[in-house]
Amino acid sequence: MKRDKELDAALAKLSAIHEAQNNLLGFAKYTGASNGKEFIANWHHELICRKLDQFVNGNIKRLMIFTRPQVGKSELTSRKLPAYILGKNPNARIIATSYSPTLAESMNRDVQKLIDGDEYKDIFPNTQLSGKNIVTVAYGNYKRNSQEFEIVDNYGSYRCAGTGQGITGMSADYIIIDDPLKSREEANSAVYREKSWSWYTDSLDTRKHNDTGIVLTCTRWHEDDLPARLLKQAKNDPEADQWEVIILPAEMDDIENKHPEDPRKTGEALWEAMHSSESQISTRRTVGAYTWEAMYQQRPTPKGGGHYFKRTQISTTPGEGFLEFIPADVEKWVRGWDLAATPEDERGDAAYTASVLIGKRKNGRFIVADVTNQQLSANDVEKTMYHTSAQDKAKYGYGVTVKYPQDPGQAGKAQAQRLASLLSGFNVKYETESGDKATRATPFAAQWQAGNVDILLAPWNEEYITQLEQFPSGKFKDMADASGTSFNELAENQEDSLMSWL
Repeated sequence: MKRDKELDAALAKLSAIHEAQNNLLGFAKYTGASNGKEFIANWHHELICRKLDQFVNGNIKRLMIFTRPQVGKSELTSRKLPAYILGKNPNARIIATSYSPTLAESMNRDVQKLIDGDEYKDIFPNTQLSGKNIVTVAYGNYKRNSQEFEIVDNYGSYRCAGTGQGITGMSADYIIIDDPLKSREEANSAVYREKSWSWYTDSLDTRKHNDTGIVLTCTRWHEDDLPARLLKQAKNDPEADQWEVIILPAEMDDIENKHPEDPRKTGEALWEAMHSSESQISTRRTVGAYTWEAMYQQRPTPKGGGHYFKRTQISTTPGEGFLEFIPADVEKWVRGWDLAATPEDERGDAAYTASVLIGKRKNGRFIVADVTNQQLSANDVEKTMYHTSAQDKAKYGYGVTVKYPQDPGQAGKAQAQRLASLLSGFNVKYETESGDKATRATPFAAQWQAGNVDILLAPWNEEYITQLEQFPSGKFKDMADASGTSFNELAENQEDSLMSWL
């Protein structure tokens, strides 16, 4: 009986090794997850592996995979796939990239650990790495370091780089691109998007030859990101690279356009065991409509399409939405300013100086209690800030935090310090802002979209809401920017801050 069990175990192992040698899913299961646990495949892992098998075999030359964060796309494409390719073909040359050199090098180390593992030796015993850390080329040595490694007694190699890094001196049989953009801030920056495009066209694309395969996997951030440009190029030019695209939204809500191998019905989550439909309801409320559509549903749309603020998202529940009185449970106030000093003789279409007073309530809701928006001279800006701060302090007793931006450079620092001196006696904070206006407004927009923002009924309501609805494509953004300044100060070091969620 014992011998029968041992024989059954040996046969099962041989069968698993055979599967691992012939398809990526079997390889992933046999070698296990990179965290040391068993690799348990969901249906979408099986789909991705089938497509990557076709990629390895050369039946798919250009492949894009779009899906939400934390569902195993990097595990398969950036860790398992390179090791599997080099096992099947120890002479293959691979270039692997990601948004930062640090992440790319981390993936490199994971691939090396995988190849060094006992399970890998069971599957592909002829693919081996140098036992030493070798940085430079020397006779009889094979490179092995955090940027690249070579396969012993073969011509195969693996080289990694961050987006924007130069990749010279080698061609590639396979190119793997994993998340070329790091964050919402980079995605919203035309400069970063252009750098990503130039890097692809001027550096990475020059490494390919006639048979090179390219796989790009990412979470979508923006309608003008790298994959969007490549797909637009493919549509406009039949001679350009043509891509097979796998789109796996976090929640199935578009039956007509779903992938033919996606088995889900409307409302079903991509990976219920890991990210349930119920948990994704909370995620959607937290990140807001624009981020949900882009990062989770893989449908980035122009930001001017009304995805930041809509008046229909203001709650209609009794006791919420538009309020006639300030609630008694406000525990913290911030008045944020967007400063624009305008010469008195240049009023026309000049920018406005805006301020928005927002309070955070004990029940977790927020209230916009006051908004000012005026074209002011530099001198009038200072007077208005002082009088408004004095009125806030008198009205609310315990005072209000006054928050304003410091412009870069020495002049900006001098202005910020002058205003702080002028507002001595009030709770004043200022700092240099990072990211663009859209990025800074995103946390406030998430709470607005979730229906968690109330508004005090006042004459300024219509002008304020209209500007927010047009944000960020509208001509003026002053009140939206001031709102972001207020909210981000309220949410600082708390779970309300979207920057901590992303």
